Amino acid sequence: MKPSLSLLTTCLLLGACSQTPPRDAHPVQPPPAWQSPHTQASQLSSQQWWSHFRSPALDRLIAQARVGSYDLAAAIARVQQARATAVIAGAPLLPEVKFASSANREKLLRGKGYSQLDATDNNKAVDYFDANLTASYEVDFWGSKAAARDSALHTLNASEFDQATVELTLLSGVASSYVQTLAYDEQLRIARLNLTNAQSVLHVVQTRYDAGSATALELAQQKSLVAAQQRQLPLMAQQAQEARITLAVLLGEPVQRLTLGDTAFAQLQWPDIGSGLPSALLSRRPDIASAEAKLAAASADITVARAAMLPSLTLSATLGSGADRFGDMLRSPFYNLTAGLAAPIFNNGRLSAERDKTVARQQELLQTYRGSIISAFADVEKALNSASGLDQQRQWQDEELQQAQQAFDIAQSRYKAGAEVMLTVLETQRTLYQAQDQHVQLRMARLQASIALYKALGGGWQVH
Repeated sequence: MKPSLSLLTTCLLLGACSQTPPRDAHPVQPPPAWQSPHTQASQLSSQQWWSHFRSPALDRLIAQARVGSYDLAAAIARVQQARATAVIAGAPLLPEVKFASSANREKLLRGKGYSQLDATDNNKAVDYFDANLTASYEVDFWGSKAAARDSALHTLNASEFDQATVELTLLSGVASSYVQTLAYDEQLRIARLNLTNAQSVLHVVQTRYDAGSATALELAQQKSLVAAQQRQLPLMAQQAQEARITLAVLLGEPVQRLTLGDTAFAQLQWPDIGSGLPSALLSRRPDIASAEAKLAAASADITVARAAMLPSLTLSATLGSGADRFGDMLRSPFYNLTAGLAAPIFNNGRLSAERDKTVARQQELLQTYRGSIISAFADVEKALNSASGLDQQRQWQDEELQQAQQAFDIAQSRYKAGAEVMLTVLETQRTLYQAQDQHVQLRMARLQASIALYKALGGGWQVH
């Protein structure tokens, strides 16, 4: 029987070792360069990327979010849980030592007792005191315990990377919401200025109508334009307030306590951001690092699942003493050594199914890892493409706004002099308002594209 058992054990060991899952560190080949247009500026890798927008108010909001965000606090708590789990998983690598002590008293309630109870007529109670120190250890022949510890450590790393991802998402959300809030306020300011201007034109039309030099149609058209612009004010005020509420939620406080400072929307500037090489992105994104850590944890879990199908050896040693009187408890010491071998025989396929489950889980996480890399490349490409396209649009939109303002000034002046019809004034008014509103929207989109690019590049985060 001994040679057969030895041969079986050797075969199982070799089979387990031969199926160790391979690690594919970089399953996706990065492209040599970005396809989207991008600047050759030096990479701004500072972790405080938001400071490059040169807004003290934004700096203050970011600091407030890092302290007050409940999502970030929950992520930190998850890291603490993972750290404790890693300690638990690493504990079986060393022997477990326990101390136990007990005091017993047995006493007959009636009768003459029995052989195990050494009682007399004078003393029907038996006392017994004992103390022992026990050490137990399961020999990690197959690397199961070490693999479980490694899995927990990789999971801890993934949790830390997830915390960094939550923080990066939070801070970019705060910056984007802040820009959006200022943009809505600017649109509201422009709408009010245009309403004032439309009311001024209406006053001119009303004067000319009263004098008989303007028609009722011209008066009605201008009143309709004034009403339309008045209608826009509540909508823009609503959008501005909703943006404030969203920002307050990210900060972890009610909107009533939100203060934005006095930074004007026109004062916000976006920096030139160097995108670097696509290959460098693999070490700059915390979500990619998290996906890789989870994949490594899954590989370790396969070792644990396969080891569960093999025999286990447990060693234990006990040192103790006992007596029927407390004062004599340490006078009769003894020791006990135990070795136990256990091996699974029949479990109706449960252990093999657990192994197959962990292998499938590893394959799932491998595909998730690959997908996260492709998504990261796409995020950067989209942000670069958006920034480039918006820069080109803004060049022409600046010219559009300038010409629209000039056309309205000319039309308004000619109408006052009676050399232009009201329809021309109305058209130039609408064109000017649309150009002013579009100017704010493009500027907001360009600022948000820079924020998106910082986020896509990892926001200055690096693996430590």
